[in-house]
Amino acid sequence: MYEAASQINRWILPEFVLQGVLTLLLLVTGHWIMFLISVPLTCYHVMLYIKKRHLIDVTEIFRVIGAEKKYRLVKLGLLSILFLCVIFRLVFSIFESFVDEDDSF
Repeated sequence: MYEAASQINRWILPEFVLQGVLTLLLLVTGHWIMFLISVPLTCYHVMLYIKKRHLIDVTEIFRVIGAEKKYRLVKLGLLSILFLCVIFRLVFSIFESFVDEDDSF
């Protein structure tokens, strides 16, 4: 169990940094809806980091497993919505570029 917790803890900080960079990038580029979807998760990551509760403790893992499961499901849902927004924007921009090319003739 200790090895699993240490492997998970190794990836937590890069995940938090990547989420923060993604949120900042969405803000700078003006993708407001996707930015608003990613802000709650980023704020929660910042709160966990400030309270020093971001690392998994081997001795308390079974006590908090229910709350962690709910957190992971909500996180998966938010990231799925963000992914669907990105795919929609990609398909829309491809469709728009094809329509613009047809209008030029």
